[in-house]
Amino acid sequence: MKSIFKEGKKQDISAVLANKDKRVAMQKAIFQKYPDKVLIDVKMNIPGPIKNNYYLEKLFNLGIRKLEKEFKNKNYTLKLIANWNEDSGTENFYVIDEDIKDVKLICINFEDKTDLGRLFDADVLIKDKRMAISRKDLNLPVRKCFICNKPAKECARSRKHSVVDLQNYISNIYWGNLE
Repeated sequence: MKSIFKEGKKQDISAVLANKDKRVAMQKAIFQKYPDKVLIDVKMNIPGPIKNNYYLEKLFNLGIRKLEKEFKNKNYTLKLIANWNEDSGTENFYVIDEDIKDVKLICINFEDKTDLGRLFDADVLIKDKRMAISRKDLNLPVRKCFICNKPAKECARSRKHSVVDLQNYISNIYWGNLE
């Protein structure tokens, strides 16, 4: 199996942090224009220094089509506000006029239902809440690691799995879904 991480511009911690600051600014700008809407910020969880390339962009687009279909199946209308396709990753920002808990449950179902969905992080926010609504807020279990099914944050904090192992997992998803 060929790794999909042989291409792309390596990102260092300063680039990742700059992207986070840019994300917060974008969220703030969206809420200024759409103060009464629910914001969905969708990105992928990609380990290691390569955050975007041809292969990851294809995975992102496939996942986005599946997520948008989940909302369409509920007769919910998503409005795409912005799309980023940068070396630091690909990201979509949507607004929707639905109950935040319903929106979060659709996103969680997408994140948990398939191996592809497990690569995604769909944050759901409202203007009055400084942080995204969490699984804990809905009394749901935490996200699971896509390799061992233990709590993902524990594995990430302890670096239980190597970047190569995580990237191999993602490469397998790519080759199983797109080629």
